[in-house]
Amino acid sequence: MNLIADKISEKLDVRVFVDKETASKEAASAIAQLIKTKNSKGEKTVLGLATGSTPLQLYAELIRLHKEEGLSFKNVITFNLDEYYPMSPQSEHSYVHFMKENLFNHIDIEMENVNIPDGTISKEEVNDYCASYEKKISEAGGIDLQLLGIGRTGHIGFNEPDSDWNTLTRIVTLDPLTRKDAAKGFGGIDNVPTEAITMGVGSILKSKKIIMMAWGEGKASIVNEMINGIVTDQVPATYLQLHQNVAVYLDREASTAL
Repeated sequence: MNLIADKISEKLDVRVFVDKETASKEAASAIAQLIKTKNSKGEKTVLGLATGSTPLQLYAELIRLHKEEGLSFKNVITFNLDEYYPMSPQSEHSYVHFMKENLFNHIDIEMENVNIPDGTISKEEVNDYCASYEKKISEAGGIDLQLLGIGRTGHIGFNEPDSDWNTLTRIVTLDPLTRKDAAKGFGGIDNVPTEAITMGVGSILKSKKIIMMAWGEGKASIVNEMINGIVTDQVPATYLQLHQNVAVYLDREASTAL
C-alpha cells in the first residue's frame, strides 16, 4: 500500500503515504469494505461526505469500484458536511453540483438517500432547518464514517476558529482566509458567499469513525497543529483528538512538519 509511516502521534492514528493517489485509494478501500460488510447484513451504510479538492481522487476510486468491481451504493445514505449560504443547488458553485459531478451521477445511489444542506432556506427558517438536519442524521442511525479535509484555518466542515466542541448544524460566518482560498473558483473573493450552513463539531464527533485527509506542503503546518497541538477552539480540527476512532491519511508533503 506504499505506507511510509504510521503511529507518528500518540493522540491520533496517523498514516503517511507516498502520494495522495495511494492514500485516496486506501481510504476508498476502507469505505468500500464498510459498505460491503453492511450490505452483507442487509444494513444501510451512513456516510458523511466532504467537498473540495481533497476527496476528488477518493471519489474517483469509489466510482471505479462501482463500475469495475460492482460496489453498490443502493443501501448508502449520505449527509454532506456543508453548503455555502445563500446558494442555489443549480449553481456551478453549489456542493449539490459538486457532488453530482464528482460522485452521485456515476454510481447507483438513490438520490432520495442523499442529503446536502439547503442553501436556499430563508433566514427565518434556517435554525429549524438545521435542527431537522440533525434529526435526520439521528433517525438514520448516526454517521458510520465521516470524511473530512482540513482548511488552512484549521476548520473541519465550515467550523471556523471560535467554534465550540459541542456545536451542531448551524449557519456560520466564513473566515476571510477561507473565502480567500475559495476566491479563484468563484472568479474573485467578492463573489464568495460570506456564510455557510455546516454540520457542527459536535455533529462530526458523533460519527462512529472519521477519516481525515490532507495533501500537500501547504497543509503541513496546520496538520501538525491538529495532531500535536493543544485542543483549542482556535484550531477546531484539534477537537478530533477527543474522538476514539480517527484515521488521518496524509501524503508525504503534508507530513513534513510532524
